[in-house]
Amino acid sequence: MATSIATGALKPKVAVTLSAVLNLIGAFLSVAVAATVAKGIVNLEGVGGQDLLRIVLAGLVGAILWNVLTWLLGIPSSSSHALFGGLIGAALVALGTSGVLWNGVVAKIVFPALLAPVVAGVVAGIGSWVVHRIVATVPESTQEKGFRWGQVGSASLVSLAHGTNDAQKTMGVIFLALVAHGSVTADDTIPFWVIAACAIAIGLGTYLGGWRVIRTLGKGLVEISPAQGMAAETSSAAIILTSSSLGLPLSTTHVATGSILGSGVGRPGAQVRWGVAGRMGVAWLVTLPAAAAMGAVAWGIAHLIGGATGMLVVFAILVAGCFAMWLRSRRAPVNPDNVNADWEEGLEPAAQPAEKLATVTVLDEAPEVPLPAEDAAEPAPRRVATPA
Repeated sequence: MATSIATGALKPKVAVTLSAVLNLIGAFLSVAVAATVAKGIVNLEGVGGQDLLRIVLAGLVGAILWNVLTWLLGIPSSSSHALFGGLIGAALVALGTSGVLWNGVVAKIVFPALLAPVVAGVVAGIGSWVVHRIVATVPESTQEKGFRWGQVGSASLVSLAHGTNDAQKTMGVIFLALVAHGSVTADDTIPFWVIAACAIAIGLGTYLGGWRVIRTLGKGLVEISPAQGMAAETSSAAIILTSSSLGLPLSTTHVATGSILGSGVGRPGAQVRWGVAGRMGVAWLVTLPAAAAMGAVAWGIAHLIGGATGMLVVFAILVAGCFAMWLRSRRAPVNPDNVNADWEEGLEPAAQPAEKLATVTVLDEAPEVPLPAEDAAEPAPRRVATPA
């Protein structure tokens, strides 16, 4: 919804409410991605019970800590890759290299991660260029109105597609935990209550509004016009829905960002802030190994302490870390009221003006004037200006 909010097509709170509802609906439409997460990343053979539960917990802790950190920095990194990285890191230290299904990681995570933003950018760039050529002679006011309605439709489609892909990843993790507990087997279908719980969770999370990330995508990359927004969102929706149907756990973040960048390149005269894009690219490259490292550390702590106590300690670390980052975010909050503030001005509190120093200015001495004889003995007083 970042582009719709940035162009004013939708008010911020209306946008996240609409997106939340459509995310919830989308989560019920497919479970292909959930199956990939549950059965295509961690090797379940020979592991179960508390060992698998510890791996799942550690993977989640690594993913959540990295996700909240990038949220704090306003960087739209991939929560999908954070989740996969956390699970991979925990599985590596717990089971060794055999604990990870590397073919699945390369084919269904790494390759799509490299390809998706490029494809999305190219499609959105071509779409933006074509749209601007077609409507070049249409009055600007008419363009604005038409494309804003188009944005509402295309942004809604992205939200629906997001539910079909991102909600599935949490379903897969919960399914792993159920397998570890013995409630289901690896060949069972995902229970309906798991689907419903994840659908509600992603809807609520969307409604809360990731305003810091919305700001970066909506204002930080390019100054988006309604036509660009519609082209970017349509491109994102098409690619995400295609990946969901194929069971590929694609990063919505990568696709949306690639589309927004492409729409800026495709619009003649548009300004693209490549510095912001570069920081995002670095975050994308670091996400998988960083979350893996956090997941590995979390597993090590839980394993070292042992039993349920170790898991509780890891969970306590997660809560403390998230709370500390939330407190830090309160210093410069981003909310519906300032999410569209000019990017150059930023959202950090304005620096206090330097204190005005009081100065004493000594005026030049007045020219000498002949005095009467009786006053000649007393020197003329020096005139001094008092400070303001």
